Amino acid sequence: MSYSVQNIRNVCLLGHSGSGKTALTESLLYMTGAIDRMGRVVDGNTVSDYDPEEIKRQISITTSVAPIDYKGCRINILDTPGAFDFAGEAVAALRAADAAIIVCSAKDGISVGLEKAWKYCEERNMPRFIYISKTDEDNSDYNATFEALRERFGNKIAPVVVPIWDENKKVTGIIDVLNKRAYEMQNLKRVEIEVPADKEDVITEFNDALKESVAETSEEFMDKFFGGEDFTYAEMIQGLSQGVREMSLFPVLCGSAINCMGSLMLMDNIVSLLPNPMDGNHYKATRQDGEREEFVVSPGGVPIAFVFKTVSDQYGKYSFVKVISGTLTSDMTMVNTRTGNTEKLGRLYIMRGKKATEVKELDCGEIGAIAKMDRVKTGDTLCDPRKVVTLNPLPFAQPCYSVAIAPKTRGQEDKVAQGLNRLNEEDPTFSIVNNGETHQMVLSGSGDMQIDVLVNKLKTRFNVETELKPARVAYREKIRKTVQKQGRHKKQTGGSGQFGDVWIRFEPCMDSEEMVFAEEVFGGSVPKNFFPAVEKGLREACVHGPLAGYPVVNLKAVLYDGSYHPVDSSEIAFKTAAQLAYKAAMPEANPCLMEPVGELKVTVPDSYMGDVIGDLNKRRGRVMGMDPTEGGEQIISAEVPMAEMTTYAIDLRSMTQSRGSFTFEFVRYEDCPPMAQEKAIAEAKAMAEQ
Repeated sequence: MSYSVQNIRNVCLLGHSGSGKTALTESLLYMTGAIDRMGRVVDGNTVSDYDPEEIKRQISITTSVAPIDYKGCRINILDTPGAFDFAGEAVAALRAADAAIIVCSAKDGISVGLEKAWKYCEERNMPRFIYISKTDEDNSDYNATFEALRERFGNKIAPVVVPIWDENKKVTGIIDVLNKRAYEMQNLKRVEIEVPADKEDVITEFNDALKESVAETSEEFMDKFFGGEDFTYAEMIQGLSQGVREMSLFPVLCGSAINCMGSLMLMDNIVSLLPNPMDGNHYKATRQDGEREEFVVSPGGVPIAFVFKTVSDQYGKYSFVKVISGTLTSDMTMVNTRTGNTEKLGRLYIMRGKKATEVKELDCGEIGAIAKMDRVKTGDTLCDPRKVVTLNPLPFAQPCYSVAIAPKTRGQEDKVAQGLNRLNEEDPTFSIVNNGETHQMVLSGSGDMQIDVLVNKLKTRFNVETELKPARVAYREKIRKTVQKQGRHKKQTGGSGQFGDVWIRFEPCMDSEEMVFAEEVFGGSVPKNFFPAVEKGLREACVHGPLAGYPVVNLKAVLYDGSYHPVDSSEIAFKTAAQLAYKAAMPEANPCLMEPVGELKVTVPDSYMGDVIGDLNKRRGRVMGMDPTEGGEQIISAEVPMAEMTTYAIDLRSMTQSRGSFTFEFVRYEDCPPMAQEKAIAEAKAMAEQ
């Protein structure tokens, strides 16, 4: 069944890990008959968490789509992971959604996950509900959670559902504030009950507050409100939905996913108050001429779709799309604006968890999937050739936690690389680099949990076991003193021999990182035709320094004397002689290690400033400045040696309860302090012995 754009709601569930997003999705599916029995996260049989890693860990790792048909509307629920290592999934889901529901547990109150979800929505001007979950569980406290929300976000927090609880403060039912009707659940069925007498005043108070909010949405409503007239139900809905769209109002709902309490009321409010795709997410697009424009969602426009997610597993490859304009049909020809290639669309599907249902077309505003689009990646825009525009790429955070990955069995490096490239199609938030200098394959992601998931997927999907090691730091070496040395290579083995003799002066040269070669030979003591061989020998030797085998930089080598044999001298002999001179000179030239230093920018709330700066001092960091942000946070700028940053992503997370974030970029090389130099040399020697 297809739906017009006015009858589609694309809603993203956000919140802290464990707040109940997947259980809520399950209850919504059950209450609408999409599934005939509710799965549980602990049993590993929910619609959303179907990946083996999700079932094993009992947390969401990827975003799942769960379409629900309710009262003539299609509600596409996007169930996102709450774990911060998988925040990229939430970022991608937010692009496809037109509104968000921030789920917070009545047991935990305002969590870091809620704060981050709120921030994501603020950055995108996204309308949102807050849903207080687990209201009927032991140790839950709806009132404390609601008061904390009010204190944090002000009077824009508007309860449209309030709970009923017994003398033990256990929630037994809920009240629809707008309609002043009460319900409880009996055997997973909603039953209307009398509104408790002690709740009348509370309902009147909240209902009046809603009327006040509605009055503020237009002058006509304001006049009516102050004239003492009551709003009709239609006017209340019109005013509330406008308040939600304009973000002057954030409705709060509550319930329990386990017994489905509040689930139908949540869907009623999604349908009546949240925006459809035409009223929701506004897209910025770049035309072919480079100009930027606001892109209008239009069912009658030329077909345009945005790829917000890719699944590439044993079930096949699916490119998940949000149709921004027009209608998609299979076999349609579209342009991929990233590559300029023309793509013929494969079969089209509506996905519910891992279950794919084939459809003939995907209408404007709909979320679906296209099969077997091998050249299409997450973040691509697919356009009709008549109107080629590129929608903004997904704003994924830069990977900040790096480890070296290698197969446990030698010779399987290609298998590891191929497996990671396949996994990268699904999860573009991590990167893989073959570092030619340190001879390591470096895997960079958001944190240790994401890396652990990738390692397990390599084993289960691609049958290759890997091991992780710290990523090596690419040090450099230089000399601080001028030294002159002879290199003499003489070999006689019967027949023609080998003879090369050079005198070379090695001196520091701060003008160039590359070795600078010069010659000052007089009287032909070394023939000119051997100069290139001497230079080549020195360049090869510079790859390995005298202290720890790292490349030597800022070096000038001057060939100023030598001798040759008219028969036995050869290029190879002079190349070898140059290398002997290098090896003799370097240890006497006062060599020192240079370490890479990067620019660190840490964004943290004010309350963590002291801890973060103290930690940077321990890491030999130099704080360069502090800048306050609009959100009451500080950006600390510092220069820190890269060797001290290997575990910073995890350490910052524990220091700031996951509220801190950072970026780190290489700036330059600096001389290593003596203690750090000794440690680096010892580590290099230990690695060489392995």
